[in-house]
Amino acid sequence: MREAVIVEAVRTAVGKRRGGLSGRHPVDLSAFVLNALVERAGVDPVVVDDVVWGCVSQVGDQASNIARYSVLAAGWPETVPGTTVNRACGSGQQALDFAAQAVMSGQQDVVVAGGVEVMSRVPLGAAREGGMPFGPRALARYDGFPFNQGLSAEKIARRWGFGRNRLDEYAALSHERAAAAQDAGAFDAEIVPVTEDGVTVAVDEVVRRGTTVETLSGLKPAFLDDGVIHAGNSSPITDGAAALLVTTPEKARELGLTPIVRYRGGAVVGSDPVLMLTGPIPATERVLRRTAVGLDEVGVFEVNEAFAPIPLAWLAETGVDPVLMNPLGGAIALGHPLGATGAILMTRMLHHMRSRGIRYGLQTMCEGGGSANATLVELAA
Repeated sequence: MREAVIVEAVRTAVGKRRGGLSGRHPVDLSAFVLNALVERAGVDPVVVDDVVWGCVSQVGDQASNIARYSVLAAGWPETVPGTTVNRACGSGQQALDFAAQAVMSGQQDVVVAGGVEVMSRVPLGAAREGGMPFGPRALARYDGFPFNQGLSAEKIARRWGFGRNRLDEYAALSHERAAAAQDAGAFDAEIVPVTEDGVTVAVDEVVRRGTTVETLSGLKPAFLDDGVIHAGNSSPITDGAAALLVTTPEKARELGLTPIVRYRGGAVVGSDPVLMLTGPIPATERVLRRTAVGLDEVGVFEVNEAFAPIPLAWLAETGVDPVLMNPLGGAIALGHPLGATGAILMTRMLHHMRSRGIRYGLQTMCEGGGSANATLVELAA
């Protein structure tokens, strides 16, 4: 089987709700990042065999095949196709896995993977309005099937014994790490500034500097009156897009490109759909087993912070050094624009790996419905 490599990765800054990116149509924002990717790489988009694009709320401005319309909006040749992927919060990561699989199988040579979500324009849950997407049989199978992921986060916090103070400590740490990364210029190489009506967005907008357990203590629980999950220890509503260029080492040489990382393997698992958000634990185990890489060999882990209990439960079960998990902050501080997050996290991780000389990086994400992705990459020599 052929090898797949990522040769370039870019993202927008993540915009806050009704912030600097909210005026951009999701198709146009996707087109912007697609063009930024090929311009950064210095390749003609005519060589792209396919665009695989994550998007979760596929209604309204994000309806139909947003990948194809983004290609057309970018001005790329009409011969370049596009397909839209929805694996809930893992859509952008699944897009990368599909792209790598297509390249490794020999079916395609150059594939763009990524995703978009402009939650300011298409709110969370918009796709469910007026319908019952879970269906009566799924609802009948599970007593208390959760319509709200926040309730699952509450269940996880209780099962692993995380009190509000522990969750808020972790949330404050996420903001502290993200602010330090911004100050150190850690995101500068990966972010492509977006200008709209004379306003440029070049810095992630949702980092709250100075966040402490004390500042979070006044926030009311969001899902249960006696709950521990609130807006401050959950990922905020955000907007953003990211794109990665995937090919083979041979094609990279032909195009004059230098690989950043090798795609070592991906895994997707199903887990308890009531707890829903614990899938990253078995997904991590599966991808490491498939790639024959030890947990202690991995130098950085990106575990999506949909809610604070998710990475903390993963940490408790794996025993990983906390310093290695989300070292630049996570979604609590930097945002979680659903369909784009998987691509954003991978972009962030591989740039971090390159700057620090880290050999292996592992990314994993929980997803609505009780599934999870895990992807392992290795720094290219």
